[in-house]
Amino acid sequence: MPDLPIKKDLLYAYRIIAYLGMDDLTYTHITVRPENADFFYIAKFGVLFNQVTFDDLVKVSLNGEILDGEEVIYNKTAYTIHGSVYNSRSDVNAVYHLHTQASIAVSVMECGLLPLSQFAMPFFENISYYKYDSLASDKATQGADLVNSLGSYKAMLMRSHGLLTCGSSLQEALFYTRFLEQACRTQVAILSTRQKYILPESDVCRKARHDMLTFEERLGERDWKALSKLFEKRV
Repeated sequence: MPDLPIKKDLLYAYRIIAYLGMDDLTYTHITVRPENADFFYIAKFGVLFNQVTFDDLVKVSLNGEILDGEEVIYNKTAYTIHGSVYNSRSDVNAVYHLHTQASIAVSVMECGLLPLSQFAMPFFENISYYKYDSLASDKATQGADLVNSLGSYKAMLMRSHGLLTCGSSLQEALFYTRFLEQACRTQVAILSTRQKYILPESDVCRKARHDMLTFEERLGERDWKALSKLFEKRV
């Protein structure tokens, strides 16, 4: 099975997100596709992140056709979001879409994500926003609008909805996912104090962004290896 390693990584991704407390019962999704493939893998709708098994992974075409596996409920919103991103971004092989309280809170702030913490620096002048548009179930219009808003970025806050991150691998996309979540949590905490805050200068933020995104050769791999050890005997 040539795709077995990538499917194993997808299992780790679901369990890592649950371990980090960033899941939302059965309502959010993570996907991965082999490089240059015209399909992706996703956990079937209705399974908790910490209970996903190999048998729960469904193979889906970029147009939302089930190629392998069974879905009790057709996950139209997931296929619209992920299929649209993969169709438009050849550099993307992994997508995380989550509904966390912190990301939703920051998504509706007029100021957007501020460079208040080191967690936020990778996203300085490096994040997009997508207007709220109910459930993303119409690929022709909502899917197109979503990818237009994402542009060439690897992180996006979806207004009143949550976050979307992507990368060339599940490991890279997890880096953006965790750092964006931590940045949002920190911003909510700081603003809740109602105290005046100090922002770093823009040049410093740009340098920090560069330094953090080039700190390791394969972004996110170090943390991924450390986290995946928690689940090696369970997969």
